[in-house]
Amino acid sequence: MKILAVDSSAGVAAVALTENGKVLADYTLNSGNTHSTTLLPMIESILSVLSLKVSDIGLFVLSAGPGSFTGLRIGAATIKGLAFANNTPCVGVSSLEAMAENFRDTEALVCPVINARRGQVYCALFRCKNGKSERLLDDDTLQADELADILLEYDDERLFFTGDASDIMCSLYTGANKKSSPVPMSLQNAVGAAFLGERKYLDASPEQRAEMTAESLAPLYLKKPQAEREREEKEKAENSAEQ
Repeated sequence: MKILAVDSSAGVAAVALTENGKVLADYTLNSGNTHSTTLLPMIESILSVLSLKVSDIGLFVLSAGPGSFTGLRIGAATIKGLAFANNTPCVGVSSLEAMAENFRDTEALVCPVINARRGQVYCALFRCKNGKSERLLDDDTLQADELADILLEYDDERLFFTGDASDIMCSLYTGANKKSSPVPMSLQNAVGAAFLGERKYLDASPEQRAEMTAESLAPLYLKKPQAEREREEKEKAENSAEQ
């Protein structure tokens, strides 16, 4: 089964195509351009080079979040548009877990972190060993310094940060065993999402697979969009002033 995965959860735009555990294509763009102008041309380029059509894809995978609200919406809309025509199954996976997937063959802790602004990060924690990853912390939104303090509990283990907030965390975390991630794994790519999505689909029951549709695919948000938060803060301030 050919699997096409997309990650637009942060600044990097990434597309991967895999088949039977083999990476056929891995396209990552870190140009600063908006995902709305880059993502679909990247997909079209991969399909063209491999002489494939959209109908050849057996499963679409989306790094569904957490991450940039705009990026997640663009990724979801792109996958939905491609999948609807042929009723191709779609799977959403955690963007943080997808990043950790790239470290499964290491023996270390992996802390994926995405910049959530205002001093916060989207984060999780995994222990990788023997080709498997054990989740230690759920996907969450934390203050960066709060996460640094939590990680001190694991200071006796080697720790890799990955994601666009890695530099922030490396500057805050005072543990002795932090390591710099290899450059190819320092930011998002879509390969981890493809492998993670494939396992999720194959492990699902027939009933669960029936629910894995383009219509049901949706971004995973951990906090409200900034515009909504600002509106609530304004309303709260106005209500306080009236009292």
